[in-house]
Amino acid sequence: MSTSPHPSRCRSPLIGAEDLAQYGDLPQPVPHTEAELAALIDMLGRWKPRVETVTVGHGRDAPSRAAAHAFTTAWRELGHRVIAVVDWPETAASWLRPARRLTAQTPDAWVVAAAPLGWAQMSRRLRHSTDWDPARTVAFASLRQSALPALAGPETLHGLRGATPDGGTWAVSHRWITSRSAQEAVS
Repeated sequence: MSTSPHPSRCRSPLIGAEDLAQYGDLPQPVPHTEAELAALIDMLGRWKPRVETVTVGHGRDAPSRAAAHAFTTAWRELGHRVIAVVDWPETAASWLRPARRLTAQTPDAWVVAAAPLGWAQMSRRLRHSTDWDPARTVAFASLRQSALPALAGPETLHGLRGATPDGGTWAVSHRWITSRSAQEAVS
């Protein structure tokens, strides 16, 4: 279990209704692109130490399931291992069971495809109850939402990185998301 102070271990990590109301309706995932998938694989290929094993997590909506399946297939075709594939609902009582399944083994990295609201809840549970590290996690473009770091809570997603539909990249730094175009990401 994590001793991380993110969020406070004496409170529930669930997002309260009043906090949810501040953000309104968050966008739903759209189908991933081949450039996005290639950028995620390239990102993982550049990490040191080398990434061989991943755990893939995804929401239960069709675009997230398809993105997770596409990544899993491509990763295995490269000769790497997917040690678990875990899904979670958009709404749940606690997200504890999928959080524990996502972190039951120790992958070199985590890959996430999800809707922002479900991921905000899941990431809060992960930080509250497991040793999950957002800096060892990459995500599809559906999570590049400016409200996500605030909704997930202080420092919950610091270090999370992802790919954009055009093959660029994005990263969470504290409360901010910064993006780089595909041309900038290559240099």
